[in-house]
Amino acid sequence: MFKITPSGTLTTLYSFNPQGGYVAPSAVIQATNGDLYGTTEFGTAGFSFCYPDCGSVFALSAQGVFTTLHTFTGPPTDGFYPHAGLVQGKDGNLYGTTSEGGDVLYDCSSDGVGFGCGTVFRVTPGGRLTILHNFGIGTDGQLPAAGLVQATDGNLYGTTEFGGTSTTCNPGFFLTGCGTIFEITPQGKEMTLHLFHGSDGATPKAGLLQATNGLFYGTTAIGGAVESYGTVFSLNAGLGPFVSALPTAGAAGKSVAILGNNLTGASKVTFNGSAATFTVVSDTEITTSVPAGATTGPVQVVTPSGTLTSNVNFKVLP
Repeated sequence: MFKITPSGTLTTLYSFNPQGGYVAPSAVIQATNGDLYGTTEFGTAGFSFCYPDCGSVFALSAQGVFTTLHTFTGPPTDGFYPHAGLVQGKDGNLYGTTSEGGDVLYDCSSDGVGFGCGTVFRVTPGGRLTILHNFGIGTDGQLPAAGLVQATDGNLYGTTEFGGTSTTCNPGFFLTGCGTIFEITPQGKEMTLHLFHGSDGATPKAGLLQATNGLFYGTTAIGGAVESYGTVFSLNAGLGPFVSALPTAGAAGKSVAILGNNLTGASKVTFNGSAATFTVVSDTEITTSVPAGATTGPVQVVTPSGTLTSNVNFKVLP
C-alpha cells in the first residue's frame, strides 16, 4: 500500500506478506472513521484448504497500523479468493464478495476442483464477518469477480461472471450460464435481476455504477452482436433520479459541484436544510458552496419536476 502526493512523491505504507495477506488486486476505500479497508486474494499462511491460502480483509489505521480483520477459510462456512474491494454501507458496515467458496453443495471452480460458487459478505469495522449469501445453481449467479455498489434504495447490487439458466455460453466444468446481475439487501435477501444470454452480453467481470438518472450501467467481457466482443448495458431497477455532490465533504465556503439530470430551472439548493447560493451551469451541473451554519446531511435540489436528494450525505467539516 502506498500514498503519492500530487507532485509525485511516493511513500510505501505497508508491504504485504503471507502472514498478513498478499496479492491485493483491488483498490482500498476510506471509511467514515478515516481508516483504509481492503481485501487480499491470498493469505494468511497456515490454512491448507485453499492454495495458496484463502485471502483476507484488512484495515490500515490513520496512524499507519495494519490489522488483518478476517482470514477467509473457505467451505463449508466461509468464502475464499476475494477479487474485488469493499463498499461501506450507510449502516457503517463493509460489504464485499468472494469469487469462490460458500456452500459445499455446489462446485463452481473454473478448474473443477474447488467448492462453492462464491459469497456476499458483511464485515464490521471491528472485523466480525457474516456470510449474507452463498451463490449456487438454477437462476442464481456463480463466481462474482466484482464488488458491490449500494444504491439509493439502500440495497446492494452486483454482477457474477457465470450463472443463470442460459446454455449459450457453456463455460464448462461445473459452471453454467452467461452471468447475472443481482440485488441483495443488507440483511441478506438476494434476488437475480437479469440473466445474460450471450446475445445481450456475457461474463460481466466488472461491477455496476448507478448514474444520477437512477439507472445502473456496466459492461460484459464477451457476448453481444459483434463477434462476441462484449457490451455496454444499462439496467432499470425502478429507482428514481438523484443528485451527487463533488466533493462529498467540506467546510463552510467550500466550492461544490452538484451533478444530476434535468437541473435547468432549479429554484433552490440546500445542505441539510440550509439554503445555498448556486449557479446552474447546464442541465446536468450546478455549482455552489457550503453555506455558513450548514450541518452534515443530504444535499437537495428543488427542480420543476420535483426535489432531488443526494445519494450520500454531505459531511460538513469544521
